[in-house]
Amino acid sequence: MSSVEFRKMEPEDLHAVKEIDKRSFSVPWPDDIYDQELFKNTYAHYFVAVVDKKVVGFCGVWMVIDEAQITNIAIDPDYRGKGYGKGLFQYVINYAVASGIIQLSLEVRVSNLAAQKMYKKFGLQPGGIRKNYYTDNQEDALVLWVSL
Repeated sequence: MSSVEFRKMEPEDLHAVKEIDKRSFSVPWPDDIYDQELFKNTYAHYFVAVVDKKVVGFCGVWMVIDEAQITNIAIDPDYRGKGYGKGLFQYVINYAVASGIIQLSLEVRVSNLAAQKMYKKFGLQPGGIRKNYYTDNQEDALVLWVSL
């Protein structure tokens, strides 16, 4: 794994994050959602993984009182399989714990077994199914939870 830095997302990271989103998801977020999340939503916290001064991944999380919800996480397809996603997820968990968060949850496609495997390594456990959650193909989402 090349030297990687994890840090809070800055406005100048937005272009790279939007590109990773478009390359990673069949239904990327509209540009205005990122602007809303980064500049107006006080519950939203976004982080990036940087390799050789290039943003290669990002993760968003909402933190409300003592609970956190991962909104999205993606690693550029060209940089997957190198441990950057695992490192970024650990960074976000550490940040959440330091912020007083005691419970974290997320949704993941039922077909995304690689992501589920990674999340389970962090102790996340299935807590339910959200039927027809994903708008591109009505795939169900598996809800995962962990007490921190």
